Amino acid sequence: MKMNDYVELVNKKLDEYIQIEYPQNLFKSMKYTVILPGKRLRPIMCLETCKMLGGNIEDALPTACAIEMYHSMTLIHDDLPCMDNDDFRRGKPSNHKVFGEAVATLSGDALLTFAPEIITKYSKNLPPETILKILNEYFNYAGARGVIGGQVVDIESENNLQIEDKSATLNYIHTHKTADLFCLAIRTGAIIAGVNGEKLAMLTEFAQNFGLSFQIADDILDEISTFEQMGKTVGKDKKEGKLTYISLYGLDEAKCKLACLLGKCRDIIKEQNFQSEIFEQIISKILERAGL
Repeated sequence: MKMNDYVELVNKKLDEYIQIEYPQNLFKSMKYTVILPGKRLRPIMCLETCKMLGGNIEDALPTACAIEMYHSMTLIHDDLPCMDNDDFRRGKPSNHKVFGEAVATLSGDALLTFAPEIITKYSKNLPPETILKILNEYFNYAGARGVIGGQVVDIESENNLQIEDKSATLNYIHTHKTADLFCLAIRTGAIIAGVNGEKLAMLTEFAQNFGLSFQIADDILDEISTFEQMGKTVGKDKKEGKLTYISLYGLDEAKCKLACLLGKCRDIIKEQNFQSEIFEQIISKILERAGL
């Protein structure tokens, strides 16, 4: 499978899974952000992990798409005026600019519960104990101790001069707001393939390092990129006083940290003999976009 093959497969399933029903405006709002053109990195990494470990990607498709739906929920909520207040996402008007703030908020809420429903409804070839493990992963990484907790600390840290340990706070934000969703994708792909123990632990370490590097790259791109390249407003982090790798360490140090973390990812792949051209392509692309 090539990257484009994965993207096409995920896009097709996302379109199938979300049908427009009553109340139509809600489902249209849900589908609007989910099917916006994107890299689909999280579902791809779920599927590729499963395939790399000898599993069947068809078995992982519902979980991979559910993770993309959850990710879309975070984008919808992140763009709201009460959070990052951004009018654009992936080069298109943000969900609340099209459907209004109330429907956008509720469509995000709906996706939060719709995603695990997709897992339970369509994972027909997986035994109940595996589905339960996947759902436990979802609730752990997606909830208050995971992505949502990271988002809260991110908001609380804006222009907050009272933070004593900025490095630890920044690490908490990026670990949970960004890395946890990659952990969810990679760990569930491994679980579906029947992997646990040391290999699962090493894949988790890979996902944590990759997730942190992905957010650092995003911080860098917010500093050096353009709207046309990013598909969203750039330069907002600095303007809003956000705690980022750029604001804390500067651009050069951020690039060094990015290269170091992705180097660790490559080391894990080599040491564990994980054979994946897809993972290498993703790592190389991130380094290239960040100017490394």
